[in-house]
Amino acid sequence: MNQLDMRGRTAVVTGGAAGIGLAIAQRLAASGARLALWDRDRGALDTASGALAGDHRAVVVDVTSETDVAAATDATLAQFGRIDALVCSAGITGPNLPVADYPLADWQQVMDINLNGVFLCNRAVLPAMRAADYGRIVNIASIAGKEGNPNASAYSASKAAVIALTKSLGKELAKTGIRVNCVTPAAVRTGMFSQMTQAHIDFMLSKIPMGRFGLVEEIAAMVAWLATEECSFSTGAVFDLSGGRAVY
Repeated sequence: MNQLDMRGRTAVVTGGAAGIGLAIAQRLAASGARLALWDRDRGALDTASGALAGDHRAVVVDVTSETDVAAATDATLAQFGRIDALVCSAGITGPNLPVADYPLADWQQVMDINLNGVFLCNRAVLPAMRAADYGRIVNIASIAGKEGNPNASAYSASKAAVIALTKSLGKELAKTGIRVNCVTPAAVRTGMFSQMTQAHIDFMLSKIPMGRFGLVEEIAAMVAWLATEECSFSTGAVFDLSGGRAVY
């Protein structure tokens, strides 16, 4: 593992209790960061917190709730005094159905968590980052947001919107000390696979030239660097983690 320097920095990771979010939290902790894990699953948070080294706090938060996000931000600042990095990893896949059969309620839930949750968390940390004139925001998008996976319209659309939000906010803050970037992983085998059909999982694997799924540790390595001070001249950027799948 390459050594990154997050000593003296505080990072927030949403969806930090499991999967990609937990792997990112572990990599940031190994780099010396103080951590706030934001997740709606208290049981998973307790398990993750018990296995995480270093100075950290677990916060139960529904990222779709403006009130919850504001309270989590205040609690994090009260304990650590600053928020230097935010990684938005919380997300769901939604059902694997064609657009013609896609229930509106499921569409709205995917958008609420995957897009609105990212917006609310990005917006919430900005006052503290602006006051410090320093910050690193990393949003977890997806290769589906670039290419659009069939039978995953809500997921694909939500992740495309995360890419656009990242670009917009990055340009808004380009003349400050805050950098805003996103990553676009191809499929990574996590608990989210339980939300997908086997046919959809097989489709995603067939599109990856490397012939394998990504590893959470590989995503964490890229995200951790984007969360450091060394990431100084990239903003509004999209970093590919798709095993060669992306064509642009």
